[in-house]
Amino acid sequence: MVKIITGKRGSGKTKLLIDAIHNAEKQSKGNVVAIQKGSSLNTDITYKVRLINIEDYAIEGADAFYGFVAGILSSDHDCTDIFVDATLKITGRDYAKVGETFEALSKISPDTTITLTVSADNSELPESVLKFIG
Repeated sequence: MVKIITGKRGSGKTKLLIDAIHNAEKQSKGNVVAIQKGSSLNTDITYKVRLINIEDYAIEGADAFYGFVAGILSSDHDCTDIFVDATLKITGRDYAKVGETFEALSKISPDTTITLTVSADNSELPESVLKFIG
């Protein structure tokens, strides 16, 4: 399942994401993964959550991002939740491609919830992205 949190920069998306990460960590009977670009979440996330700085793996673009997340899912069958901050900084702002990526992720993650922040106003986003607002 794919869910997105949308809003302009400074609207509180990361705070909502951090709260969701903490809730998932408390409730999960498996593994929780958080993906960030940079080190913005380092001090806010409990050590029990696997925190990944995607810059360490030179991942850029929607296709590379899809492959990275698919790799996590294929190697960790106990992964219950994946959280992604700053999604558009990783995938780029080709909203049609982002929508395709979210659709593809939803097909390979029926037992894992993938929650992503998208820094854009809902009026800017196509239906292919908006349908994942959770």
